[in-house]
Amino acid sequence: MAGHGTDAHPHGADRLCEAGTRVYSRAVRRGRVPRSDAAKVPCLLELALLHPDPDDMDWLVPTAPQEVMTRLLRGVHEEVSASRARVGTAVAAVEWYAGLGGREQGPQEGVAIRVLDGLTRIRAAMDEATEQCTSEVLTVQPGGIRREDELAEGLPRALELRRRGVRMRDLYTHVARHGQGLHTYMELMGDAAEARTLDEVPERLILFDRTVAFIPANADRTIALELRHPAIIEYLVTVFERLWRLAIPLTSPLPETGIDGITHRERSIAALLAEGHQDAVVAERLGISVRTCRAHIARLSETLGAASRTQLGVRIAQAGLDGPPHAPELLPVTARGAPESPTEV
Repeated sequence: MAGHGTDAHPHGADRLCEAGTRVYSRAVRRGRVPRSDAAKVPCLLELALLHPDPDDMDWLVPTAPQEVMTRLLRGVHEEVSASRARVGTAVAAVEWYAGLGGREQGPQEGVAIRVLDGLTRIRAAMDEATEQCTSEVLTVQPGGIRREDELAEGLPRALELRRRGVRMRDLYTHVARHGQGLHTYMELMGDAAEARTLDEVPERLILFDRTVAFIPANADRTIALELRHPAIIEYLVTVFERLWRLAIPLTSPLPETGIDGITHRERSIAALLAEGHQDAVVAERLGISVRTCRAHIARLSETLGAASRTQLGVRIAQAGLDGPPHAPELLPVTARGAPESPTEV
């Protein structure tokens, strides 16, 4: 976000100065502050973090934290959307240049990025990668509880990988813990597989032997990208390993939130609400239904004593629920985790 303010306050709403942080925090806690308190921090008015109280112009009231986050994230979303559009244009250009030979050409060994259009091409490419895999499969599986038929479909392939000595690690959302199918699957895989969970995970990712990766290229996953460029693979592996260190083993209980009456899931919802996300987005990112999400929000409002969404945002900030909980300490990774079926991106 662009910086605003005087020479003494050259910053944006994404990183307040120390004086601005003190005054804004006090305003959020108390509901308003005297105008005189903000005299030395004009940045708060210029960034619209404080505005006059219509009932008493000598006082300033704070803009809700989730509204501030919404403004910030809107700019980030626009930048990400523009970057995705540029990626799509670059991929289309690669496809166009590849077709200049004037004849049909099959996939060539060493192609850095290949666009797989249609489930048939996706499954064929992943079947080939599965057959060639010799040591490791890393996967990220977003969404909620995994359907037992999906897990059963991939079980024969996973057991074949296990027979060949391939080790498997898989990241799920915490919601996946509530599906018996996943626990049954893990028991069948034994020590060849390990799964961990997080509040939320990024889009689906499947990595074979740290040499080839598959990611979806559209919302319904009917188009995928097959990635073989070493720099891209290294980046994806780094992202996976960092998420893995933060994740909680499936065999371990989720940590307490440290706040009476607030569950782990409600804390996750509170953090996403503080970022300005709507109910549907929160539900999708945590792998739960919108109806369940709203039931948790209602309980969260009751627990925090909030009578409105705006007041809930203030209460969330006051309770310190507007950020992720501290990650638990984990022992060094010695085992590998369990993938779901590597047949769908």
